[in-house]
Amino acid sequence: MKIAVLFGGMSEERDVSIASAAQVIPALRSLGHEVVAVDTATGRVSGPAEQRLLTSGIGPQPPSGSALAGIKRAAPALVAEAADMQGVDVVFLALHGGAGEDGRIQAVLDLAGLPYTGSNHIASATAMDKDLSKRLFRAAGVPTADWRMAPVAAQEVAALGWPVVVKPNKQGSTVGLSVVRSPDALSAAVTLAQRYDDEVMVERFIPGRELTVGVLEGHALPIGEIISPGEVFDYQAKYQSGGAREIFPADLSPDISSRVQELALRAHAALKLGAYSRIDFRMDGRGAIWCLEANTLPGMTAASLLPQAARAAGIGFPELVERICKSAIR
Repeated sequence: MKIAVLFGGMSEERDVSIASAAQVIPALRSLGHEVVAVDTATGRVSGPAEQRLLTSGIGPQPPSGSALAGIKRAAPALVAEAADMQGVDVVFLALHGGAGEDGRIQAVLDLAGLPYTGSNHIASATAMDKDLSKRLFRAAGVPTADWRMAPVAAQEVAALGWPVVVKPNKQGSTVGLSVVRSPDALSAAVTLAQRYDDEVMVERFIPGRELTVGVLEGHALPIGEIISPGEVFDYQAKYQSGGAREIFPADLSPDISSRVQELALRAHAALKLGAYSRIDFRMDGRGAIWCLEANTLPGMTAASLLPQAARAAGIGFPELVERICKSAIR
């Protein structure tokens, strides 16, 4: 197959996307596929430029607004050159966050008639909107923590119970997220989240074990447990070496495992997601399961959770990415 891998882009998850592409591109080439590497911010990259970009790694913090603005000034509004897409059988979306995951690029590819990995533009937009997706989870019988959308009165936050999680409504990788323990810290947390999205969610914090379930072609993969050094699985814990322990399969009873996997499939179906996704949960001290969010383009870095779940199911990384491509074509 001829496969265009789209990555990079202009979101705060640009570095994560580049790291995903650094794994996906050689894996596809190792299986004999022709791969075209396209940074949606700067266009096609090849040769030494591709090598430099794909070995740049992920820093301890997401790229700053000024860094992203500098990239944008260098290549304004470039998605991909039409010539780069000629003869492409499928587009592998190694994009995370922003226009790459919220349905905008998916809509462009739909109009171009190009098959692509992940979910369609409507499902992508729905999953990116945490407020909307939580409403659909509840309608489908998937438990999710109580929440309010800012601006929110102090008595409403108190009704949720302290602490609360304050986060951008449409953002990933815990960018702009804070755990807030008292009313006097709420305003600053909302202001931080508003740097990344006009809409801000205030959600009841669920203490407990962090679980994640990959969904692949209608089947739930082995459950993973994430043991973070802090209260949340934040940006540094996700992408820096030694940041968190990730256990596949998680040490859970058969009954709880079945319950979590069933809820993951139900959440995936509620949002009408595509061939694959990753659904994140918390299990509180009473054993209750709470859905946090759905990821339509989960990370594909060396340390990413979906590839680890696939490996626990006996699916190697090259096979995983090839299956995802073939599912998109079907």
